[in-house]
Amino acid sequence: MEHIFIWMHTTLGVSEDTSSRILSSVVAVILIGLVRWTIIFSVYQKTEDSRTRYRWRKGSLYILSIILVFIVGRIWYQGFRDVSTYLGLLSAGVAIALKDVLTNFAGWLFIFVRQPFQIGDRIRIGTHMGDVIDLRIFQFTIMEIGEWVHADQHTGRIIHIPNGKIFGEPQINYTRGWFEYIWDELPILVTFESNWQKAKEILQAIGRKHGEHLGTLAQEHVRKASGKLLTFTPHLAPVVYTSVEDCGVLITLRYLCEPRRRRDTSNAIWEDVLSRFAECDDIDFAYPTQRFYDNSTEGKHPLRPDNPGKVE
Repeated sequence: MEHIFIWMHTTLGVSEDTSSRILSSVVAVILIGLVRWTIIFSVYQKTEDSRTRYRWRKGSLYILSIILVFIVGRIWYQGFRDVSTYLGLLSAGVAIALKDVLTNFAGWLFIFVRQPFQIGDRIRIGTHMGDVIDLRIFQFTIMEIGEWVHADQHTGRIIHIPNGKIFGEPQINYTRGWFEYIWDELPILVTFESNWQKAKEILQAIGRKHGEHLGTLAQEHVRKASGKLLTFTPHLAPVVYTSVEDCGVLITLRYLCEPRRRRDTSNAIWEDVLSRFAECDDIDFAYPTQRFYDNSTEGKHPLRPDNPGKVE
């Protein structure tokens, strides 16, 4: 060790005390790096879950970096032992100059402690929607969905959002809450002449085929959430509603689906609907058309103008 100090003094022109601190700092960095490598290696051996691995990578980096700062600080500055010394260095001018930085750091602490969302969650914050793929001290990153792509599918773009945005923008979490599902609706318009009751029965059967099993799973999530939140028991089974539009009878299927499989589920339901309706001669889809209506021949018999029993 003495030979190293002599070499550093003659080559670099630093004192023995400074050389000792430099070497101690290098050793501290190497040791902290070995500790982090050991932790990550152990985690990778025990689990293949990408979320768990990500949390350990990020968590070990932040915690060990803070420990390293304190170790190196104590090596170079004896007063570092007293944390209050550093707290006294924070002035009002620095706080104002670093307002955005401090806000983003506070946002990171809020996300870390309260966990309004985690890595892998599908969220919407402000006007941006996507899957959270990275979370850092000053910003988090999402893989964008929506925009010009329909049915909540990825656009291929990534968005970096400052952590401080969570204090000023509403956050919507698609995959965390009462349960891990969302409701979707599929409206189908049939003509007034169609057998809409039969169409409704067909749609109800298709809804049960694709969404009934999710209702059972969602019920368990609602039961667990009732211990933490004021929850209201929703109608979880697929249901079909009826209404009247200008050009036909509107039957709407409301069903549960997984947030990331919304388009796949809708596609499967539509294919079943098209196949089943094609087999029915008394069901037609309605679409904008022009038609002339003759009340004397098409109207209800008691209301026709040529009916002698009609009361004026």
